Amino acid sequence: MEIRIKDRAIGDNNPVFIIGEMAWSHDGSLENAKKIIKGLADANGNAISMHITHMEDYMTKTYLGSKGITVSGGEIRSNIYDYLLKISLSESDWIELYAYAKELGLLVCSQCNDMQSLIFSKKINPDLYVIPAACFAEKDFLIATAKTKKPIILRIGGATKEEIKAAIRLLKDNGNSRLLLLHGIQMYPTKIEDTQLRLIPTLKKMFGFPTGIADHIDADLEFALIVPQLAVALGANLVEKHITYDRSKKGEDFESALNPDEFKKLVEQIRCTERALGLQVMRPLSKAEIKYRDVVRKKTVAAVDIKKHQTIKKNMITFKRADEGIRVDETKKILGRKAKDDIKKDEGITLTKVTKR
Repeated sequence: MEIRIKDRAIGDNNPVFIIGEMAWSHDGSLENAKKIIKGLADANGNAISMHITHMEDYMTKTYLGSKGITVSGGEIRSNIYDYLLKISLSESDWIELYAYAKELGLLVCSQCNDMQSLIFSKKINPDLYVIPAACFAEKDFLIATAKTKKPIILRIGGATKEEIKAAIRLLKDNGNSRLLLLHGIQMYPTKIEDTQLRLIPTLKKMFGFPTGIADHIDADLEFALIVPQLAVALGANLVEKHITYDRSKKGEDFESALNPDEFKKLVEQIRCTERALGLQVMRPLSKAEIKYRDVVRKKTVAAVDIKKHQTIKKNMITFKRADEGIRVDETKKILGRKAKDDIKKDEGITLTKVTKR
């Protein structure tokens, strides 16, 4: 299945759709958020994912979370609510950032973490919506998102097969089949073995929608740039990766976030991976393949010295790598003809060197 978002098509035999996930990595700073967006645009990413949250509707004020799940650095905070509220951007900030991203040529994914944020997000008219894992089981939220009629990225990390089927059915029943599935979990950071890339082709076949990976392994690992390429090789149609303004600052969501220069390298490597993979169907030989076969395949040469006017017979020719000579499968074209001039041993035999029948 192919999903179109404006002039971009997402699905097999289309370029991988690359998303930079900003989340809270702006640390509450409009300036930092703009650095991230500009960095993503300079890296030639396709879309920025903005997490919009109305804290009062998203989280209880007494929420503690669990170590390694809720807050960067694996800390257990007694004031998670206050901390996230402090670094949340205002609605006017989001309006400004949306316009800035569009100005730089990026598409905008709006990940609304609660119904109030979804209502607000409609005002800025994002290009697509992201249904986060936090809201996966909220039927009213899914229905309201479906009714926006915009393409939807459904984050399926942590969901069972039956839950995924039910969510897809609910979205389709409410008039929205423009779905993209995003596999992966965020564990600050996620262990390599919990990435489970081989599920990608299984999920595509099982549910019939373009599917990708939200990769959250430790960004300090060299492997952090390799995992998305492996996902692409396994058929991922979209790749989402956290992006931050400066990972060394160890701000919110830093563990799995790439710096802009690293993100640029990632995009370049994914595009190289796509070129290396090519298409999944046989097609006419490329110029490179034609040149390759012309160079490496043996050609027809004289096995012995052949005199002028001598009739060329099978025992007088052989096949060797040479710069001149007709193709092996064309040998019958010269058998039974006479040499126009002397042909020395190992000399390539072409149609111009023999008489016409």
